[in-house]
Amino acid sequence: MTHEIVILGAGESGTGAALLAKAKGLSVFVSDAGQIRDAYKAELVAAGISFEEGGHTADIILGAREIIKSPGIPLKAEIVKHALDKGIPVIDELEFAFRYTNARCIGITGSNGKTTTTLLTYHLMQKCGFNVGLAGNIGTSLAKQVIEDKFDWYVLEISSFQLDGMFAFRNHIAILTNITPDHLDRYEYRFENYVDSKLRIIQNMVAGDVLIFNALDLVVAPKIKAMAPDFQLLTVGLEEEKSQIFKAGEVLRFRGTHYQFELPMAAIPLKGDHNMLNAMMAVAAVAEAGGKPVDILAGVADFENAPHRCEMVATINGVLFVNDSKATNVDSVKYAFSAFEGPIVWIAGGVDKGNDYTELDAAVQQKVAALICLGKENDKLRQHFGTMLATVSETQSVAAAVEMALQQAKPGTTVLLSPACASFDLFKNYEDRGNQYRAAVKMLETNVLLHKTSTTEA
Repeated sequence: MTHEIVILGAGESGTGAALLAKAKGLSVFVSDAGQIRDAYKAELVAAGISFEEGGHTADIILGAREIIKSPGIPLKAEIVKHALDKGIPVIDELEFAFRYTNARCIGITGSNGKTTTTLLTYHLMQKCGFNVGLAGNIGTSLAKQVIEDKFDWYVLEISSFQLDGMFAFRNHIAILTNITPDHLDRYEYRFENYVDSKLRIIQNMVAGDVLIFNALDLVVAPKIKAMAPDFQLLTVGLEEEKSQIFKAGEVLRFRGTHYQFELPMAAIPLKGDHNMLNAMMAVAAVAEAGGKPVDILAGVADFENAPHRCEMVATINGVLFVNDSKATNVDSVKYAFSAFEGPIVWIAGGVDKGNDYTELDAAVQQKVAALICLGKENDKLRQHFGTMLATVSETQSVAAAVEMALQQAKPGTTVLLSPACASFDLFKNYEDRGNQYRAAVKMLETNVLLHKTSTTEA
């Protein structure tokens, strides 16, 4: 049987796309090379959508009019290459969903900070009274929400993998937090390919739309300037130079297209200069959408960030344990280092994605007292930092890592899990790594407290 739409991957985005296609009267088939989770399988069955799992049937897939691909499936996958060779369009779920909504979109991408910026933007849009949905690389799939299409705005976290499959999609407000080397294994180890992917966030934007970006970003700023786009540019920065929105003493100063106001930094429940940039971008986006400053200021104060991002877990014997498991690239770690004065016992490691650790040398020499490598292959980390640090150890156990860290730390030290690497050697994902770290720290905290109690009683 020939299907109009074939969907590769039955996760959140794939299942959502399948349900939307079915709701629009299209013939749809879902194919997943792995096992489909029970919850998604139940949704497909309830909607009467045909599917397969445990492999791809090429004859069915290559008979499609159009293919919607999960972001996790690379373009170099054999079935995808065959489809492209046949001239079958391969798109992303966001591209498909955009066809069926008139809502305005705030799209957010970047190598670092996009989840925090997305969540803060969404939170502030709600606080300002907008009828808004959250989707993309976070939350419920856009396609599933578009079935009812009850929102006037969508705030979307968009990864480079999603952008690769987006062609007609248009953001009305776009945020580009930064571009630093990441996921180079998906881009032929060429940084320029990754940069081009990220810049797709602005494709199709027109006069009246707004791009918000860091004026001093050495990659983004020159690229945007060279393009000379006809849409509005709004620049942010830690200094007033070249920036319309900037840090001035203890306040953030906003001078946008139709507003001027200040936000005290003390009111922002986030830590580090990188998070000040994230906050500036989120606040600016909501102000551009029409949010009132008084509502924005109230919303910032009660924002709670997602876990695994410089998350304070516990203080044990005067040693602060921080969970920054989401830091899966070098630049993320650099930002984490900047948020703490030191000394730092740094827990790092995992699946290296082509990292250049020299970018961390200055911060490591200045702040890091010891490195604990948590991963199966630690040679690259050990070789690079082994001569720089007096103490470099390794383990494949989270519990052992936190115990070693406490032994090596003195009061006033920060134990920072900020891996710089993907998590798939020892964990399901970065959330699993962060959850295990948090649990190990809490267990250590309990054991230390029990030891103190028993010693006192003795």
